[in-house]
Amino acid sequence: MNDPFKKYRKQFRAWKNRKRLERELDYYNSIFVSRHLTVPDDRTIRQTIKQKISHLKPKPKGELHILAIYHHYNWENESLKPALAKFGVVRHYDWFDEFNHQQKDWHNAAKADMNEDLVNRVGRWVKEDNIDVIFTYLSGELVTPETMQALKAFGVPMLNLALNDKEHFVGKIRQGQAMGSRDICRYFDLCWTSTEDALKKYCVEGALPVYLPEGGNPEIHKPDDVDKTIDVSFVGQCYGNRPELIRKLTLHGIRVEAYGYGWPNGPLSTEDMVRMYSRSKINLGFGGVVGHKDTYCLKGRDFEIPMSGGLYLTEYNRELEQFYNLGTDIVTYTDVEDLVSKIQDLLFNPEKADAIRKSGYQRARREHTWEIRFERIFRLMGLI
Repeated sequence: MNDPFKKYRKQFRAWKNRKRLERELDYYNSIFVSRHLTVPDDRTIRQTIKQKISHLKPKPKGELHILAIYHHYNWENESLKPALAKFGVVRHYDWFDEFNHQQKDWHNAAKADMNEDLVNRVGRWVKEDNIDVIFTYLSGELVTPETMQALKAFGVPMLNLALNDKEHFVGKIRQGQAMGSRDICRYFDLCWTSTEDALKKYCVEGALPVYLPEGGNPEIHKPDDVDKTIDVSFVGQCYGNRPELIRKLTLHGIRVEAYGYGWPNGPLSTEDMVRMYSRSKINLGFGGVVGHKDTYCLKGRDFEIPMSGGLYLTEYNRELEQFYNLGTDIVTYTDVEDLVSKIQDLLFNPEKADAIRKSGYQRARREHTWEIRFERIFRLMGLI
């Protein structure tokens, strides 16, 4: 049955979410200022970790013993694991087979069992493997503050990765506990966030943060020697403003081949996705956070597409300026009219497009691999 009010309920939820984020950011900014806090620079991070873990001694790259705790959703084992292996021996633990955190009774039953089991396993592995660092990709959805306190007691340096802290630093609240990073971040020795404006939130909560975006794996994300048979493509889920924008491009005579969950073409395998980046004259990107107007965050494709040799045209996000020369390495747009104009210009000027494609590829390979990300993190922590 057609629901005439569906559109308005969706708009109301978006407005409500946007207001929640605004209140959250204002709250943390206010406390940050009132406490006279400062975002730590590299020197402060090194000194703080050295003071907290006085016994820490660096090892040569390739000799670390790393415990990696994360679930492989669809990209982690192809990105995180190979990069970590460059630094030493990696024991990876994915709890999902035994403790499915997507089941309905997760919070009422399985979560407590998983947390107890996790503490027991880590305690055993720390002794067996002489672990140098524990890398996690966790949130309050998965672990409790009590669990993190127990893991911290093992005395091994701990690092957590959090993506999209714009929405999920606090996230949903269940029984008084935040499902994001808020209630667990203080137990880590270093919190790696890909969201720049979350740094103050971490500081207010007593954590030590560092801002660094995602990266790409050049062993997977690399150019493919195929003909460029597609003018414009997009690879990603169908939601938010994506279908409407692509529909408007079609009205301007620009056909976009879209792939992913929710699109008629369906999703692509990793291999076919990377090949698509090379087959396309232009690879379209979206930088917005769904349900939040004028809210953006960096994404993995910001680095994977240029690294794969694709010409990347994405929504303007101020943070991109820290990692690319806009207009030279990648191209950005601000609205539909700007996007149409830039697509037409790039299709009409293939030499210009090739120069941008080449520059973006070189920049991504030189500066934006996952290995380079972990190199920076591990050096900050004094591990290598």
